[in-house]
Amino acid sequence: MTAGRLLRARDRAATPWRNGGGVTREIAAGPADAGLDDFVWRVSLADVAAGGPFSAFPGVDRVITVVDGPGMQLTVDGAPHLVDARFAPFRFPGDAVTDCRLLGGPLVDFNVMTRRTAATAEVRMVRGPFEAAPPAGAVALVVVLNGTAVDTGSGRTLERFDAVLYEAGETGAHRVDGVAAVVTVTETSTETETARD
Repeated sequence: MTAGRLLRARDRAATPWRNGGGVTREIAAGPADAGLDDFVWRVSLADVAAGGPFSAFPGVDRVITVVDGPGMQLTVDGAPHLVDARFAPFRFPGDAVTDCRLLGGPLVDFNVMTRRTAATAEVRMVRGPFEAAPPAGAVALVVVLNGTAVDTGSGRTLERFDAVLYEAGETGAHRVDGVAAVVTVTETSTETETARD
């Protein structure tokens, strides 16, 4: 098996939110040097200290998953959604008017964003053994959200929030003691649509 690129949690920088409500740590993005206005896809973890409005991302689809904490209520274009179960992905459009109310204190969430005209993402939670093998035109990102995982091909141990990125043609087998997220991103276009205000 071909080992993917190891992305250790300890190597990530924390970026404070402009509104002071939390910090974000980017796990991986495509293209690798993309910013918030020109990514095709972006995966991150956020420490959320306070509720408030979400930033708008026109043309972007989002999947958010509670990892730690009591959860939140999201109001998306006026419709309330209770997002209080750990490891249960919730999908919503990034261009919707979205407000967050914390249900009982700070939380950690896992975020996946894809440019709607350029990529799609499948987010699934796995427990136990599994194999990551992205098809042509796709990448697979494995992120340990709880516990640990062992890459049985290379023998590498992944601690909490460590990740491995697999390009098309690479494969990896893992044994998870806890919960891992597997994000498969398939690019549908080589062009990106720049987010507009």
